[in-house]
Amino acid sequence: MKKCAAIILAAGKGVRMKSRLPKALCRLSGKPMIEFLINSARKSNINDILVVGGYGIGLLKRGLVDHALKIIKQKRLLGSADAVKQAAAHFKNFNGVLLVLYADTPLITPTTIKAMLKKHAKSNSDVTLLSTEVPDPKEYGRIRRDGKGNICQIIEHADIADIKTKNKALRTEVNVGAYCFDVKKLFKGIKCIKKNKRKGEYYLTDIIAYFYKKGYRINSHITKDTDEALGVNRRQHLQAAEAVLRKRTMRRLLDQGIIIKDPASAYIEEGVKIGKDTIIYPFVVIESGAVIGSRCKIGPFAHLRCGTVLKKGSSVGNYVEIVRSTIGEGSRAKHHSYIGDTDIGKDVNIGAGTITANYDGKNKNRTVIRDQAFIGSGTTIVAPVKIGKGAITGAGSVVVKGKDVLPGSVVVGVPARPLSVKSKLKTKRKK
Repeated sequence: MKKCAAIILAAGKGVRMKSRLPKALCRLSGKPMIEFLINSARKSNINDILVVGGYGIGLLKRGLVDHALKIIKQKRLLGSADAVKQAAAHFKNFNGVLLVLYADTPLITPTTIKAMLKKHAKSNSDVTLLSTEVPDPKEYGRIRRDGKGNICQIIEHADIADIKTKNKALRTEVNVGAYCFDVKKLFKGIKCIKKNKRKGEYYLTDIIAYFYKKGYRINSHITKDTDEALGVNRRQHLQAAEAVLRKRTMRRLLDQGIIIKDPASAYIEEGVKIGKDTIIYPFVVIESGAVIGSRCKIGPFAHLRCGTVLKKGSSVGNYVEIVRSTIGEGSRAKHHSYIGDTDIGKDVNIGAGTITANYDGKNKNRTVIRDQAFIGSGTTIVAPVKIGKGAITGAGSVVVKGKDVLPGSVVVGVPARPLSVKSKLKTKRKK
């Protein structure tokens, strides 16, 4: 198979999204939606990925800074063909297959991209496009075939009325918005595309008619998963895409051996890792970036934010929120607690109402709680502070910053102070 690279078109403003962000950065399942295509391309063994931005190019670059991508700007928003044309210099010395994707079709999977590339190579085509059959084409561009069944044109939705008035039948096969091109023929053809009179833009879809007239080999990969064709242009579409991803995530987790008591009420974002035999109770929110071990218990009504790590056999219960924290193996936080920027060791008990006060108005500070510590109900821990192995805090204690609790000691009060030896003896006698 020839070497493969990718262009992701992300120049759109997304007026119908009613957002200050570029459309590509609108969040989907906890991530900018363009990230789904970036990940799909990389999982298809494509590492040379060029993003063509336009509106909000600065925001786009900052939003994708962790992906080490080449991002160029379409200076004037003159349509998808013009956006691809901007990439010509980048691929001047490239001689392979160029995958072109649209940032607003985020549901295309790596499996589908691999199948497209395989079919493109096997059929020795000049372009292979992704299509699907839908009962109601709605706003999709339509695939037009000639009398022999060969693809000869893509008709944009806005132009379909003109075709119908000429009594030319159209199928319900729609253009999903993904193409594998012979790179040399692509950039040669781009120069010949004319501006659409209705929209005043250059459509990439018009290159199919150009290829057909030139006698180039045009093929299609028809996906059976119609969800992949979903284009995100409005908030309603974003919500629909969320629903699709949620179903995919739930199906994947169930297949991996996770127990989800009520999939309809649990919200688990894309990218969460969960070990076998973990139980997810109803009304749990788990954000992208959380990592959960095996045999954990979560919920109901728990919120695990980005940076949360639950080790094997730990439990997080009702109304517990955790962020940027590790809960050690066998440790428990059962009720009404906030744990932020905290490292908790093994077999620790976090009592009901425990709060880690991690923010001092300027910085997020860390708390460390060592193995077998017992944090009493209603304890407030003001970071930065360390609580030693086997230490105990009494109910309602306030452990102030910098006042570390020694291993095996018992602290009580506001601020928390160590119990004296006499106090410990009295406590033992009463027992």
